[in-house]
Amino acid sequence: MALLKRISSKAKTEINTGFGTNTSAYGGRLVNKNGRANIEKKGVGLLEGVSWYHTMIDLPRWKFLSILLLFFALINLLFAGIYYAVGIEHLSGLTSANTEARFIDAYFFSTQTFTTVGYGRINPMGFATSAIAAIEALVGLLSFALATGLFYGRFSKPEAFLKYSHNAIIAPYKDGAAFMLRISPYKNTSLTDVVAKVSIGLFIEDEDENGKVKSSFYNAPLEYSIVNSLTLSWTIVHPINEESPFYTFTAEDFAKAKGEIIVFVKAFDDMFSNEVVSRSSYLFDEIIVGAKFDPMYFQSPDHNKTILDLDKLNSYTTVDISSVLPVSKNAATA
Repeated sequence: MALLKRISSKAKTEINTGFGTNTSAYGGRLVNKNGRANIEKKGVGLLEGVSWYHTMIDLPRWKFLSILLLFFALINLLFAGIYYAVGIEHLSGLTSANTEARFIDAYFFSTQTFTTVGYGRINPMGFATSAIAAIEALVGLLSFALATGLFYGRFSKPEAFLKYSHNAIIAPYKDGAAFMLRISPYKNTSLTDVVAKVSIGLFIEDEDENGKVKSSFYNAPLEYSIVNSLTLSWTIVHPINEESPFYTFTAEDFAKAKGEIIVFVKAFDDMFSNEVVSRSSYLFDEIIVGAKFDPMYFQSPDHNKTILDLDKLNSYTTVDISSVLPVSKNAATA
């Protein structure tokens, strides 16, 4: 029997995931591991389609600092060229004799003007050079104001500092099996009223429509979807019962099925005094069938603290769960 027809009628479909139902239009995974939608937008210009503020806020630290340093170097190089083009003789206090050294002096005069330091050894003479220096000082003030705002935005941006296990697992659970993943905070934050939601997207060939792939999203009921406080790790558990789309899945089905499990987590951060959200996803080839997570926290040697070892977030041990999963028709025949 086709897998599509074996999905339990008690599994509740979802139509509000925001990803539509046109499977043929999907390219790769829907949500990247970092939580960003795997979507490229076209039809608008670069300046219209990009929020530069959001881009600068979300850049990795090294890229952000590199852009600031590169901008500082290039803008001063530009103004140094302008001073040189107007006439280097209009900069009083230059002592260098050769052209290269005089340009370097003009460059450092530009940096002093841009930052409004003004050491005083070199100063502009004449209307044109003074006007350029005034414009550069204004540009410098505005640039530093923008940079300060970006620095503040990066430090003050509410963010859920959560790590997800790289793999999800199908593990023994009570008298059956369950889909599990693990999350943990990795910074000194305090998250309360943490809510998790899991959606399962299945892309299955429909034999009644000549093998056309049909996409369906299902709600994945959790063992518990809310924890009062997330200070250690949380193993999010979706029991595989009659309300689960995985109810009839064999180990072979998990290996062959195409789809994506999308995880959404929302919490309240005491420090930000605001809600923070986090999202990630798992493709079916990132699911380990027959495993259980290893403990990742333990008592400190002096018995005064609990040690949370984040290196063990994705640590698991393989186990045999063939007895709690349905048997494929091929395996049964064999």
